[in-house]
Amino acid sequence: MPTSPHPQSTDELYLALQANDERPYGRTRTVTAEELVDAAEQFEEPVPLIHALLELQEAYTYGSEPRKSPVVFARLLNLFDEQPDLFDERLRYMLFWRFKWVSNALRQLPEIPLTGLRQWLTEMRERYEKAGLGLQPYYGEAYQLAAHTGEDTTLAYELWAARTRTRFSDCEACEICRRACHHLTAGDDERALAVWEPVLAGKESCQEEPARSVSYALLPLLRTGRVERARELHLAGYRGCRRNPSMAGEVGRHLEFCALTGNEARGLELLAENRNLFDEVDSPLERLDFLTGVEVLLQRVESLGHGELPAAGHPGRSWTVTGLRAEVRTRADDLAARFDTRNGTTTVTDRRRARLDRAPLLDALELTLRTRSLDDVAPAAPVPASAPRTAEAVPESLPELILRARALDEKGHPDTRACWTRLRTLVAAPDYTHPDDPSVGPLVLLRADLLADEASRAGEKDDHEEAAALHEEAAALYEDAGEPGHAAVERGTALLAEAERAEGAEAKAAVLTDAHATMVRLHESTTGLPPYQEARLLRLRATMLGMRLQWTRSEEHIAPVLAELDLLHTFATRHDVAGQISGGLLLRATTHALAGDLPAALAEIDALLERLRSQGPDWHLPRTLGLRGRLQLGLQDAQAAYTDFAEALRLSGQWQGDTIDPSRLLADLAEACMHLGRPDEALRHLTRAAEVDLRRDRRFDAFCTYSNAARLSLDLGRVEDCIALLDSVLADPDVAAGELDDRLTAQLRLTRARALRAGEDLKAATAEFAALAAESAGWDDDPGSHAMIAAETAVLLGESGEFDRAREAADQAIAAHRLAPRHEPLSNSLRELACLQAQRQGPDGLPAALAYLAEAGRIADEAREAEQKTHGESETRGPSLDTALAYEYGRVNAYGGAYEDALTALEKARTLLGEPGPQDDWAGQWAECVRLTGVVEGLYLKRTAPALTRLDAAVSHLTALGHEEETAPLTSLAARLRDEE
Repeated sequence: MPTSPHPQSTDELYLALQANDERPYGRTRTVTAEELVDAAEQFEEPVPLIHALLELQEAYTYGSEPRKSPVVFARLLNLFDEQPDLFDERLRYMLFWRFKWVSNALRQLPEIPLTGLRQWLTEMRERYEKAGLGLQPYYGEAYQLAAHTGEDTTLAYELWAARTRTRFSDCEACEICRRACHHLTAGDDERALAVWEPVLAGKESCQEEPARSVSYALLPLLRTGRVERARELHLAGYRGCRRNPSMAGEVGRHLEFCALTGNEARGLELLAENRNLFDEVDSPLERLDFLTGVEVLLQRVESLGHGELPAAGHPGRSWTVTGLRAEVRTRADDLAARFDTRNGTTTVTDRRRARLDRAPLLDALELTLRTRSLDDVAPAAPVPASAPRTAEAVPESLPELILRARALDEKGHPDTRACWTRLRTLVAAPDYTHPDDPSVGPLVLLRADLLADEASRAGEKDDHEEAAALHEEAAALYEDAGEPGHAAVERGTALLAEAERAEGAEAKAAVLTDAHATMVRLHESTTGLPPYQEARLLRLRATMLGMRLQWTRSEEHIAPVLAELDLLHTFATRHDVAGQISGGLLLRATTHALAGDLPAALAEIDALLERLRSQGPDWHLPRTLGLRGRLQLGLQDAQAAYTDFAEALRLSGQWQGDTIDPSRLLADLAEACMHLGRPDEALRHLTRAAEVDLRRDRRFDAFCTYSNAARLSLDLGRVEDCIALLDSVLADPDVAAGELDDRLTAQLRLTRARALRAGEDLKAATAEFAALAAESAGWDDDPGSHAMIAAETAVLLGESGEFDRAREAADQAIAAHRLAPRHEPLSNSLRELACLQAQRQGPDGLPAALAYLAEAGRIADEAREAEQKTHGESETRGPSLDTALAYEYGRVNAYGGAYEDALTALEKARTLLGEPGPQDDWAGQWAECVRLTGVVEGLYLKRTAPALTRLDAAVSHLTALGHEEETAPLTSLAARLRDEE
């Protein structure tokens, strides 16, 4: 079935060829190119056919289909031999350039005999000589054949490398890679890296470079101690080759790099991302290169005892690491043997064996912000034990286990969870027999205990609906078991869970007020309670009122909380219920904090910590230290907060279960680090927090934290780290399957798009932004976000020169802004679009650019009116939307050649800004406004004298205020104007 309409004229054909040329290489582009060749053959003119054949050969070459490329070239060569006049200078150049493509294609096919390869090189030489072309490209191809077979490599290298380049030589970047690989094969890492430097530094590039060179340079960089450089290049280089069939070998080398640096889990992740390469790589040599890298990875994973892990392999079935490794080894060994048979050497097999025999170069290299182990990717991976404290062994005797679980639960001990987990497994067994022991009680009581634990787990995951239902069910079972006290506690906890489900502060406060009243009645109607249950009910009453205060922050709600806490403290102290004493004191400190009295809260916490260290319970220390750390942050003592959080995290590792949340402490540590000016450390804590949440199956929280980490890494300029983190997160099965909240997924994608833009991958960034803009157009409940996304999309389209599409996106942003105003970001985007269009199109683009500025002006008026409604009339100096707009009118008119209008606008911008004072942080903006005014006045309008007067006055003013740094561009412009006088 045709992928596009059949061209009916040569003009339509050329347009279709141009459109296809913009598609990424792959099956769609190749099929379309084949259809366009068929279409070209219907026309009597042969030149359109030549263009179509050239496009088809390119699609085969970069789509990794080397068997088909020579066939197409043979047709082109026949046309050239029969009608050379059809080939103008450009077509002739392309024809002779592609002799090298055919040489490379034939070398990749083991069924082509060595004599056939040499015959082709001979024809290439004769054709070049007949055409009067230099032979350096021929010797380059001869060297590549020698390097492939391993014969006479040194001589072939000298014959090529010593010759002067011609216009038919491969680009500098490709030849640099070839020379560096020659030294690498000779074992000289340092020389290879020195040769590679211009490519690795980004000074030389092409379609395949630097991605190809990076893949070869990774291991030499590690061997020579340049570990951080290798890490950075892996992140950037992998992105340049992933999922690309024509760069499957490069992908294989990145997998090998992961395997040899302790990043086996990342290697498996990248393998899954590139599963298409098992099916789409038609080049046997490229496939061999890829499969060898895959085998290095799988061999390493299997050697670490994880051969049972799932692995992405050849389509059509599921694979384990062990099974896939066996399959890959068989296929790769066969390919290597076929090449060596063709070449008459053992070079290909020897090189493959050398890669497989390499020992790991590093035990562990933190490649990405999301460093994961093989244990992390294993199904149902257990949470690694980090505790130096040894928990008491779970009793083997069933009655002892039940009694121990209840005794620990009575104290609120963290080890309770392990007992309930073990009991849940035992009770679920088909052959379970409940002990006939009066001290244990009936089976219904144990089932109630297990349901209560399950309800607590649901609450910890914020599944409040499920938690409330389970607590009610447990209460009913407790009543059946004749345990009214337990039933009352469960009903009270259910009330709390139900209150959590209310939406909005006012609704929550009302629900909590009713819940507290119900809780009091429940408490008063339940008699004969043991002290620990009575204390729990009192704690629930206080907690409900504390939560109400948290939502309302109303002064009238403070005293009721403290009154309930006094009741709890008096009762718990009288009956020595240690856990509820400390729990109540912690809630009292929180109440003071919510009331805004941080010093009082800190004093309460300090007293509690002293009590906990002397009397216990020890497992309350991490939570208490965590609260003190948050209070210290509120009191602007970030270092003290950091110390508390770090100690809390250390102590939390001593306790099992989910009663202590290390992810919260890690997030708190990250915040403290940001206050201390240590953002890189903050980033590490955030990603650790996300991984903890994932292991505890709190996936939404985990991905929120990853989103925060990604934005922080982007703010820090760690663009490749940001992209790598988000690529990993977005490839997570939950995200890929659409099971994550769609807005959170969109936020992750949006941050990635911004990172791609920051990394100058404009094409990929624009595509992602455009997709997000289309999706967010349907967010009827959130038009403001659509306005911002569409505005950013418009700017990117403008940067790409697609001004018609940019206008459409800007119109969408403006329409969404009317529903949910986003004054500043939209105004910024419209001004940027205006500048882009005027800069790219000059006078022709001026009307459209001014239209953008007119829209930005209306938005500035709206913003001013909104500000006046909120804060009243005020006279302001310094930057504002109005000053930015006036400045942009100056720039846009200058780009469009309307210099008088530009000068008028810049004068207005300077007036609105006003002259800066010593403490004003916008002196640089004022100086830039003066500089651009000087450019327009002095350089474009040739009014040198007033321009110099303006510049000299500004320099004197800024110098007197101590803003010497801002004077440099003004002084430079003044010097230039004086030189031109």
